[in-house]
Amino acid sequence: MTNDQIETREQPIDDTPTGRTNMPIGSPSAGTRPQRSVRPQAGCPTCGGSGGAADPSSNGGGTPSYVYAIGRIEARFPNLSAEKEFGQATGRIDTAGKTDRQTLHTVLSERANRYLARQLCWVLTIQGLETYLLVPRDPADIDLLVEAIRPVPDPNDIDVVIGLRGPIAPPEMCNGLMVPIVAFDQIYSFARNELIKAIPRPEKTTAAQFAPAAEDLFNRILQLTDNAGATDEHRALNYLAMRYPNIYAKAAELFGQSFSLTGVEVRPSALSSTRNIVDVIFSYTNRTTDFTEKFLVRCDMTEEFPFLVTKLSPYYDR
Repeated sequence: MTNDQIETREQPIDDTPTGRTNMPIGSPSAGTRPQRSVRPQAGCPTCGGSGGAADPSSNGGGTPSYVYAIGRIEARFPNLSAEKEFGQATGRIDTAGKTDRQTLHTVLSERANRYLARQLCWVLTIQGLETYLLVPRDPADIDLLVEAIRPVPDPNDIDVVIGLRGPIAPPEMCNGLMVPIVAFDQIYSFARNELIKAIPRPEKTTAAQFAPAAEDLFNRILQLTDNAGATDEHRALNYLAMRYPNIYAKAAELFGQSFSLTGVEVRPSALSSTRNIVDVIFSYTNRTTDFTEKFLVRCDMTEEFPFLVTKLSPYYDR
């Protein structure tokens, strides 16, 4: 069986500066889950519980390390035993005419086979690189992975993972793959075109103008060097890409005025004191006059779920 990916139901952007729910575009609102203690994933003898060597949400120090990452999730067999057990479960179900991906979805969707989902290791790849191993902070959230498996994947599928980064996975956890463990609290998945369609379009901008502008800005954020969603800079950018439609509206407006996006910068805010606040600055340069306009939005990155402090507004260098 080849590697497999997952998705969850599409969720919406929130553009209110005080909004603290973290749901991407298109879903009903929901409250933030309370913090829970981390429990071990089945098949992972060293990632939690009594006698375990490591807590997935602990990075070995006193300060939590948060992740807000955008990539693709794949399901893999951690060892030969799990693969053979999956094969036996497959033999008990009618899968005639189904692809391997559809077979995986069919088998794991059976409640009697839910134990198999707990045996799999779930890998988040970013820009094609294996970046994190995912472990649910609440064991019940394994259902999110099962319910979200894409029977028919698309190259433009997107997965967003929000959680806490922990230690490097031991070799026995996922067949020798040693990348950081992320104990996730939420996963959102959707196709890129669904994300673009769900962004509110400005009244004066046509769909033909807005869609390419929004996709261009989204791609620029994803293609930033080493954006693994683990630093304040990258978490802020990924959060804005998923939650704040005003940055897309401004991009479409300025592209229509013959401006190019020439820079995206994240820096600590002068407003930071007891809170960790960053300034995200977007620079647009006129293609004819070479005049540059800048726009700033502030985000609070103190805890696991970022939120807006200041809406997008003109920025002037001091």
